[in-house]
Amino acid sequence: MAETLAGKVVWITGASSGIGEAVAKEYARRGATLVLSARREAELQRVREGLVNGDDHLVLPLDLADSGAMPAAVEAVRNRFDRLDQVIHNGGISQRSLVADTDLEVDRRIMEVNFFGAVALTKAVLPWLKEQGSGRFVVVTSLVGELPTPLRSAYSASKHALHGFFESLRAEEYDAGIRVTLVMPGFIRTNVSLNALTADGSAQGSMDEAQEAGIPPEECAERLVKAVQRGRDQVIIAGREGAGVYLKRWSPALYRRLIRKMKVT
Repeated sequence: MAETLAGKVVWITGASSGIGEAVAKEYARRGATLVLSARREAELQRVREGLVNGDDHLVLPLDLADSGAMPAAVEAVRNRFDRLDQVIHNGGISQRSLVADTDLEVDRRIMEVNFFGAVALTKAVLPWLKEQGSGRFVVVTSLVGELPTPLRSAYSASKHALHGFFESLRAEEYDAGIRVTLVMPGFIRTNVSLNALTADGSAQGSMDEAQEAGIPPEECAERLVKAVQRGRDQVIIAGREGAGVYLKRWSPALYRRLIRKMKVT
């Protein structure tokens, strides 16, 4: 039976654009009250104004690279709401550069934002969820969390790390009422490739062909919400590229030959 979202309080990171914005609209449409976080406050306000019951939602600017800001952010949410039902870890940055060319600081930044940002927020909010005896982490990783490709070494590593961390958390806190849904999108039609970091840390500034031909973010959001409502542990949201998960599982040698030649941008 699908869980209702009416009256639930849901915190979404990376809510200022792309998948995060689409997810915010879908949750609000289904009656949830939202905490919207990202770095750009003006964009968060724009998103809030376009939501159902816009005045009910909280805009809370947050930089995932600043782990020290997480306790105060959680306190701000607690001061506004008496409970928290879901945290959707969606914020992050992608990458388009070869290992041999990429400055180590770029690798560190990607891991800091994509992995340690989610970990820091999780650790800050976990005592509250355990106290109330329930809560769900919805972790938007990526298909490359299972299928590493060229040009995304640190990005893929950060997504693999999220899988490992939250699978462990799932096992540790199941009896405390804490649940985890891992969401693995493939190519979604967002600006992620425009903002992807290149070897020197600058943004790529162009749209990948595969990204432009990807699933609309609204469809991704609808499928994500349905998976959460059904209590799914993991869901793949992808086009044909999603078949790679099964190819890698059943014929890893063939997968590795193909991925060396496959167009991934």
